[in-house]
Amino acid sequence: MNRNLQQLFTIAQKPVRRIIGLMSGTSLDGLDVALCAITGSGMDTRVTLEHFDTVPYPVAVKDEIRKVFAKDMISFQQLCLLNPWLAGLHAQWILECLKKWNVAAREVDLIASHGQTVYHSPKILHRLPEFPNATLQIVDGDHIAVKTGIIALSDFRQKHIAAGGEGAPLALYGDYCLFSEKGEDRVMLNMGGIANFTYLPGDLNPGGVFVTDTGPGNTLLDTFAREYFQVEYDKDASFARQGTVNESLLTTLKANPFFKEPFPRTTGPELFSKAYVRAAQDSTNTTALSSYDMMATLTRFSADTITDALKSILQEGKDYAVYVSGGGAHNPLLTGWIRESLPRLKMHTTGELGIAGDAKEAVLFAILANEAICGECINFGKSGMPAITMGKLSFPA
Repeated sequence: MNRNLQQLFTIAQKPVRRIIGLMSGTSLDGLDVALCAITGSGMDTRVTLEHFDTVPYPVAVKDEIRKVFAKDMISFQQLCLLNPWLAGLHAQWILECLKKWNVAAREVDLIASHGQTVYHSPKILHRLPEFPNATLQIVDGDHIAVKTGIIALSDFRQKHIAAGGEGAPLALYGDYCLFSEKGEDRVMLNMGGIANFTYLPGDLNPGGVFVTDTGPGNTLLDTFAREYFQVEYDKDASFARQGTVNESLLTTLKANPFFKEPFPRTTGPELFSKAYVRAAQDSTNTTALSSYDMMATLTRFSADTITDALKSILQEGKDYAVYVSGGGAHNPLLTGWIRESLPRLKMHTTGELGIAGDAKEAVLFAILANEAICGECINFGKSGMPAITMGKLSFPA
């Protein structure tokens, strides 16, 4: 047997697997690196988060990614160069984290790399009937494996599309395995660049689980924080708090057909972009709106579209617990408006479940890698989410 396959077989048989989960989202804030100790699989999965760090993307790295990020017209040379270049940086940052944590690379079984999304184009966005759902994540797994000496799994979203999904949100698979709790109906709400949630029924029936994007989370807030204030994000909603929501602009922002599409649905900054907002301003004669009023209105836009999506699936009179994660969980105005709109929901953070909100997405990809190596496909019934395991293997040599 090939020695790499033999090693993979050995890893699958271990009682505890140490897997590094990597996540870099559409906010482009940095690389989340989570070292997880994982036992079991499926509903028997147990995770201990041994170490976690976020390596901030330097401004120069963000600038290079933004040359191709969510753009219809790009330089193919730039895209081609970014794929191995970013992989080399990710590998370097993994090794630096391991050194800081005093963990040898040989002590790590697998790396689960989400990669960097540069374009997301499901059918509901591209509207070209002859073409399928599509998405593209760069950061090549072979480069990570060779440079770290650790087996890597990457490019998780392509299998999802091949099996009939939209390539997102993938949180469902890890959320169900890790956070389902008998007797408690849970909503796992992640507010990254794009917001999404997973509903986990308290009867543990996988056919009752579903996941969907709701619309923008932080993507527009970050875009306009850079535009108006030359900062990467609106820390503590300090700018939005100084503004007033413009109801006319808010109504127009919420009028996009995406918000009437059936669940599950996915989207990205390809739709919810600066151009989208400017077009809404033009149609409502709000181009002179102050920067503070704009930040307030965009924050309300995210809050309303999240709560509208939740209200459409939550049953009246039934108790639910909502566990929030992602950068938006740190925005007091965004979370405050969600609480006001859904006062009967109990709001928590995933930290109360043992996984810090900032680490959750990276941990979930570690779970996807674990499922690919030693799990079984989970049938989610009519949820629209295919019963598959995901991830392409890259061996160090």
